Amino acid sequence: MSADLGYILRKTRLEKKMSLDELQEVTKIRKRYLEAIEEGNYKVLPGSFYVRAFIKSYAEALGLDPTEVLSMYQSTNPTPVVEKPVVEAIRPNRSSVHNTEKMSRWASSLMFVCFILLIFGIVYYYTYKNYKGTPADETPSQTSTTRITDSMNPNPSPGTSVNATGASNPSPIVSTAPTPSPTPTPTPPAVQVKFTSADKGVDNYAVTGAPKLSIQMTITGPCWIRIDAVKSDGSKEMLRQKLYNAGDTDTFELDNSAYLNVGAASALQLNVNGTLVPVGDTPNPKRLQLNLQKS
Repeated sequence: MSADLGYILRKTRLEKKMSLDELQEVTKIRKRYLEAIEEGNYKVLPGSFYVRAFIKSYAEALGLDPTEVLSMYQSTNPTPVVEKPVVEAIRPNRSSVHNTEKMSRWASSLMFVCFILLIFGIVYYYTYKNYKGTPADETPSQTSTTRITDSMNPNPSPGTSVNATGASNPSPIVSTAPTPSPTPTPTPPAVQVKFTSADKGVDNYAVTGAPKLSIQMTITGPCWIRIDAVKSDGSKEMLRQKLYNAGDTDTFELDNSAYLNVGAASALQLNVNGTLVPVGDTPNPKRLQLNLQKS
């Protein structure tokens, strides 16, 4: 079955007229590893984890379903069970326990001394305050002095009136009603591109606040990309499938959602409705669906 899987992959690659060198650029997998996969010689690869990862990248680059391809590999190469190592419990060091108890006693003594000092500080504060007297005790004498000064002043200042006892009364202050502030004009909702879930290897994003889907792609390295338009009934229509090179750009305007299958995530800078969407920083395949939610 391993040879049959390699034969199927090699046959599909030749049908798509893609050489091993081109496949190496798309998947970022060494050519000798690709040849080993086609020959079913998995011992050449670094380990079982890399075997599955390389087969998945190989299948996605050719447009095959990676789940089915990995099932073919798994049926003939089951994953070995790895025994967990037994970890011996570490006994605490008696000297460290002794030091901990010593520091605990020292901390308790320090807290007790600080508590005593705090009590003395509070007692000293209130004793000193009562000795000097409160500001309320000085208020009557100051008030009487002010009244005597006002009675001796024959010319009160403008804005005051003199009563029968000779004390001046301030004129009432006229207040004006505050001017109501204008009602702010409501602003339209901002465009948002938010990650919602990851389902079966596909990252789903919700795009709100926009009537259309505006996609801008900037390519920084060799990368195979396929983009499909997702209709309202869930069916897909391929818009473009291409092997891009560094420096290439591409744009799309869609009335509905979109589905992207990217061969090397780190080689793509994706901008959706003015928002930069993080695709990934590793040269691994990536699948995304941009779901346009119209208000």
